[in-house]
Amino acid sequence: MQPDYLTSARKQFEYYKMLGEKTFEQLSDEQLFWQYNPESNSIATIVKHLWGNMLSRWTDFLTTDGEKPNRDRETEFDNDIKDRAELLQKWNEGWQCLLNAIDSINAENIDTTIYIRNMGHTVTEAINRQLAHYPYHVGQIVFIGKMVMNEQWKSLSIPRGNSAAYNASKFAQPKHKEHFTDEFLGEEKEE
Repeated sequence: MQPDYLTSARKQFEYYKMLGEKTFEQLSDEQLFWQYNPESNSIATIVKHLWGNMLSRWTDFLTTDGEKPNRDRETEFDNDIKDRAELLQKWNEGWQCLLNAIDSINAENIDTTIYIRNMGHTVTEAINRQLAHYPYHVGQIVFIGKMVMNEQWKSLSIPRGNSAAYNASKFAQPKHKEHFTDEFLGEEKEE
């Protein structure tokens, strides 16, 4: 069961990473830094926060607290990423740290108690915690992308008005025995 869970969790993380990237591809550099108002976060700010969280939570996660002493969470919300290249560098660095950590979990260490802000978690609980946190922020990224693109937005899931055709296509195929395949990453999900 544990290898299936880890495979499933990794694919879920990869799916949300892909949604963020498909949003970035649609936006101009300027739109990545757009804020609805001064109290709102830009996409760049959300990326910076995800990067800081991922590096803190997943670097040496089996042996050190997930809230690293060098993390400055408050500055993660400063809108000071310089350009798309820096945004993508932070995005990829954070996700790579997370995925490397997931890949390092095995039968010998899966029962390790890990700590986040001095609170004990099983490895599964820590993964689940971030499976709730990261998609929350990726959803914000997608929502901002939809707001700034308006009618030019290219749906990342089933476009409005196409649900019946999409479902008919799926139900016309034989049932899949595998619950979660690599094909899932390319499949459109409902919004």
